[in-house]
Amino acid sequence: MQKENINKVSATKRMNFFERFTKSAVWPAYIGCLCAFMYAVFVRFYHAAGGTIGMPFKMKDPAMLNMASYIAGLVIMFCGFALIALIKPWSRTIPLKVPLIGGRKIHPLTLLVPTLIGTAFLLTHGVSGMITKVLVLADVISMDFPAFVEVDVDHLALLDLLFYEPWFTFMGIMAGLTAAHYAQASGVRQSTFRWGTVLYLIVVFLLTILVTSSIIFDFADVISFKI
Repeated sequence: MQKENINKVSATKRMNFFERFTKSAVWPAYIGCLCAFMYAVFVRFYHAAGGTIGMPFKMKDPAMLNMASYIAGLVIMFCGFALIALIKPWSRTIPLKVPLIGGRKIHPLTLLVPTLIGTAFLLTHGVSGMITKVLVLADVISMDFPAFVEVDVDHLALLDLLFYEPWFTFMGIMAGLTAAHYAQASGVRQSTFRWGTVLYLIVVFLLTILVTSSIIFDFADVISFKI
């Protein structure tokens, strides 16, 4: 028992700050869930109900926008509660009371892969959005909105820059920290976790460059496989 405790202390000392922080920190999941809930209710569901605050534009098909906002709100709420699930023991081992499969361990990649994909989307969306909106406000680039009948581009860009895109970025950070905690709690080896984190950050960085460039140089249709 004493030897096991010594090994744990030794392993903890070998961890860097990020590894020690994410191993014990569960608050990002709760903060992320709260932010997701508030955004879903006070932004998406509000717009779905016909609210116009924060919408300096008119759509060709308002009913489609309302439905899209409602669906987005449901997805965002689900993602928020999913963060809470990742810090619970039953996200790593199926509860014994579940018939037939109770007690079985859940492979970490089962939940890590969708979480990391969502995190990459949030971070890429937020960072690329802030960069491009700054360029729009500075009149360096222009953006077209074919689905809108009327749009105040500067007002929309300012809202994105100060509210919407920072929310995406913050949620991405909370989701990423929660995923890192889950990986360590699931027993992912330290070397795998460390190199996986570096590789993941590189991929997110490259994706952000790609998306930002596609907006600036107007080749978004190419990377989205549209004709």
